[in-house]
Amino acid sequence: MAQVQVKKLDSRAILPTHGSPDAAGYDLYACLDADVTVWQHHTEMIHTGLAVALPEGTFGAVFARSGLAAKEGLRPANCVGVVDSDYRGELMVALHNDSPVARVVKHGERVAQLVLLPYLPMAFDEVDTLPETARGAGGFGSTGK
Repeated sequence: MAQVQVKKLDSRAILPTHGSPDAAGYDLYACLDADVTVWQHHTEMIHTGLAVALPEGTFGAVFARSGLAAKEGLRPANCVGVVDSDYRGELMVALHNDSPVARVVKHGERVAQLVLLPYLPMAFDEVDTLPETARGAGGFGSTGK
């Protein structure tokens, strides 16, 4: 199990929780002074009141909570947020409202989920040609429906 250091930047902040022992995502909670209205087709920055120190070689992926997205139309504006392991600022969720009506976010409401993922560092080598594959340059939809 990975150890993640977490600091409350606000005494009212709620530490991330997960809904079941095998849940991949840990819920992030809104830490608000007042309700925030997310107008239809707009985005609002939602505070969590937390900062984290993620293990080196990992990043935090901020995903939508499936129920919130499906039932309320609220999801992270960038679809998947990336929290780098060297970031020490407050975790914020840019929450976008895809629904046709305004939605209200209250203090303590679960607004997204954080998944810890490993990554591989990359080095880029500029070349004149790339190895051939059966797919080649076939792009969007080229392998079927």
